[in-house]
Amino acid sequence: MNKISEQQKKEFLDELLEFLKFPSISADSSYKDDLNKTADWVSKSLIEAGCDSSEVIKTKGHPIVYGEKIVNKDYPTVLVYGHYDVQPPDPLNLWKSPPFEPVIEKTEIHPDGAIFARGACDDKGQVYMHIKAFQLMVQNQNLNCNVKFMIEGEEEVGSNNFEEFIRNNKEKLNADIILISDTGLSNINSPTLTVGLRGLSYMEIKVIGPNRDLHSGTYGGTIYNPANALAKIITSLIDDTGKITIPGFYDDVIDIDKSKREEIEDKSNFNVDSFKKSLGINDVKGEKGYTTLERKSIRPTLDVNGIWGGYTGEGSKTVIASEASAKISMRLVPDQDWNKISDLFIEYIESIIPDSISVEIIKHHGGSPYVTPEDSKGYKCAIEAYKDTFGVEPIPQKDGGSIPIVPMFDEVLGLKTILMGFGLDSDSIHSPNEHFGLKNFYLGIDTIQNFYKHFGK
Repeated sequence: MNKISEQQKKEFLDELLEFLKFPSISADSSYKDDLNKTADWVSKSLIEAGCDSSEVIKTKGHPIVYGEKIVNKDYPTVLVYGHYDVQPPDPLNLWKSPPFEPVIEKTEIHPDGAIFARGACDDKGQVYMHIKAFQLMVQNQNLNCNVKFMIEGEEEVGSNNFEEFIRNNKEKLNADIILISDTGLSNINSPTLTVGLRGLSYMEIKVIGPNRDLHSGTYGGTIYNPANALAKIITSLIDDTGKITIPGFYDDVIDIDKSKREEIEDKSNFNVDSFKKSLGINDVKGEKGYTTLERKSIRPTLDVNGIWGGYTGEGSKTVIASEASAKISMRLVPDQDWNKISDLFIEYIESIIPDSISVEIIKHHGGSPYVTPEDSKGYKCAIEAYKDTFGVEPIPQKDGGSIPIVPMFDEVLGLKTILMGFGLDSDSIHSPNEHFGLKNFYLGIDTIQNFYKHFGK
C-alpha cells in the first residue's frame, strides 16, 4: 500500500497533537463548547482528507460528524465509526504532564515514542488513523471502495443520542461493512484481531440514612451508618469464589466448551507474569475455575468504579454521612441482556436493604455483547490486511471492553462490524497518563489501507 513518508509522518503527528488538545469530555456539561469545537475540527479534517462532503449534525446532546466519499456507486462501501469524546482525566495529580497538552516520550514498551494525552488511544488517535489512511488512498488515486465516516461525541457516556441518528438515517448510512478502531493488540509483534466485545450495564447506588450529617461521637452506634451499609452491600455482590451473587445473573450466560477455551489459551500470546508486571501487582484474583485471560475476556464481571460519602478532604472530620454512593459496572457476555441484568441488580439491592435506610438506584447506560462472524468477507479481508502489514496472521481474540453501539448497528442497519484496534493493554486508557505508541499509529494507518485494498476487490 501507500507507504507513509517521513514528512507525512511528521504532518500527521502534528495534526493529531492538535486534535488531542481539545478537552472533549462528554461526561461534564461544562465542556459542551469544547465538544462543539472538536466536532467542527473533525469535520474540517474529513474535507481536507478528501471527503466530498462533511457535516456536523446536532443532537439532543453532543454533535455527530458525518462525511463521505462516493468513488463509484457500484463499489462496496465501508462505514467507519469512531468517537471524538474522551473520559474525564481525573485524578489530575497522577498525570505526569497535563492531559490536554500532549507530549511524546519513549518508554520500554514504546521505544519509538508514545503520545501521552487523554484520548491518545481512546479514541482520537485511532480515529485519526482512519482519516489519514483514507487521505493517502485518495491522494494516490487507489481508493477502490466508497467510504463513509460517522464520528460521535457521546460514546464515553453511552451513545445516548446515536441510536436515534442511525434509525433516522438508514439510507444515508447504507454500506457493506462497519469498520472500527477502538480496541487493541495483545502486543506489537504478534497482532490480535478482536472478534468479540463484552456488553455493559452501568449502575449507581445511593444509600440514604439520617436527614443530615451527624457527629460520630454523639450519634455513633445509634443508627445504621449509610457508608457502612453501602460497604456491606458491595461486599455481598461477589462471593469468596469470585461468583456474582445476584439471583439469575448467570442464567443466560453461554458457557464455552473446555476444548475451545484451551484453544483460545493456546493461540493467545497473553502472559500472566507480564500482565502482573505491567500493573505493578504481585498476584491476580477472580472467578474460580477460570484463567486470567478468560476472566478478562469471556466471563462476566462486576466492579466498583467509584465510591464516596462523608468527609474525604485533608485531615479529619468526625462525621457520619447522611448518604453514601457508588458507581458499578457489570461486563456481560453472550447471551446476557443488559436491561435484564440491570433490573436483576435493582431487585437484588432493594431486597437486601434494611428498613432503617433507603436506597436510590440509577440505571445509567449499557449495551449488549457482540461477536464478529468469522466467515464474513470483512473478517477475511481484515486477516489479510494484518498479514500484509505485520507479516503474520493475527490471532482472533475477544476483548473485555464494550462498545455498546456495535450490536445496534447489527440490529438497525443489518451490518456486521470489523474491530481493528491498535492500542495496547498498557496504554492506560481511562486512566492517568493515557498514551498511544507512534509505531502503533503508523502501523494502523498501513493496515487500514490494506483492508480497503482487499475489501474493494
